[in-house]
Amino acid sequence: MIIATPDRYVHYVSQCWVGKSHDYSLLKYEFPPEQNWFKDHQIRLDLGYQGLDKDYECQQVILPKKKPRQQSLTDEDKTATRQKSSERIYVEHSIGGMKRYRILSDRLRIHDCGMYNKVVEVCAGLWNFYLIN
Repeated sequence: MIIATPDRYVHYVSQCWVGKSHDYSLLKYEFPPEQNWFKDHQIRLDLGYQGLDKDYECQQVILPKKKPRQQSLTDEDKTATRQKSSERIYVEHSIGGMKRYRILSDRLRIHDCGMYNKVVEVCAGLWNFYLIN
């Protein structure tokens, strides 16, 4: 889980999880809802974080609309979703910037989760250093 701002600066990288884990349950583990983590922030999320607005107090939560089963989205919903994804793409650019160091995108044969977490953090730091220079 990566938290980045529209300027593509990575502010937070969570620990890596082995196996299948739902995005929202990881968020609740990393940032317990009892504390006001996002109280003064506008948050752009993908559909993996549905329900955040019910558990967390936020200034504004921006989620794309989910397509109903066996139906399609209206043209208005498609336009709104396209607009929201064009704002959320900066996080994807941050992830891509971290992957430019190839240790994250190539097969990594490190079986130590602690070492892998450090590799991810170093890549995030290098990406942030690249942005400010």
